[in-house]
Amino acid sequence: QVQLVESGGGLVQAGGSLRLSCAASGRTFSSYTMGWFRQAPGKDREFVSGISWSGGNTAYADSVKGRFTISRDNAKNTVYLQMNSLKPEDTAVYYCAADVFRDPNRATMGLSEIDYWGRGTQVTVSS
Repeated sequence: QVQLVESGGGLVQAGGSLRLSCAASGRTFSSYTMGWFRQAPGKDREFVSGISWSGGNTAYADSVKGRFTISRDNAKNTVYLQMNSLKPEDTAVYYCAADVFRDPNRATMGLSEIDYWGRGTQVTVSS
């Protein structure tokens, strides 16, 4: 069983920045594709960003490319999402996700492929 705990959400003005963190339990974190999804009120949960086991490959939704950066520290069992130039449309609950032991080079993540979810952290961007 893997537990994922997010932190770093909050309220920020448009144009501001936030850094999300996700701490994972377990001794095999370096064999998980890790990523972030988000869900706004009344909308489906959507993929935001993912990172491969070693961190060598990353993937981003078109809506966040150039503004968000995902990274990981396998020694700390933690994945990060640096969010810059935030927009009101980025407002959502952000969920950390783990895809366990599937493909070491894969960074993209599909909803049906997620093995573990965090409880989410709220990000609110005011205009």
